[in-house]
Amino acid sequence: MEFNKEIDARGLNCPLPILRTKKALSDMQSGQVLRILATDPGAVKDFQAFARQTGNELLSHAENDAVYTFFMRKR
Repeated sequence: MEFNKEIDARGLNCPLPILRTKKALSDMQSGQVLRILATDPGAVKDFQAFARQTGNELLSHAENDAVYTFFMRKR
């Protein structure tokens, strides 16, 4: 999937991946896509809740070798 910006939150635990995502999205234009890399297993539920609460669209998430990759589109 194509993305406009990426943040690497590997090794960080809640709430840091969400806080970094929030900051990155604030610098982006509506409709742009952010890719987030995280290793916190709780990140899946955290990003689902974040998307519901903020209106940003969680396009997809996947796990590969204990790394979670999320794609989020800014509202």
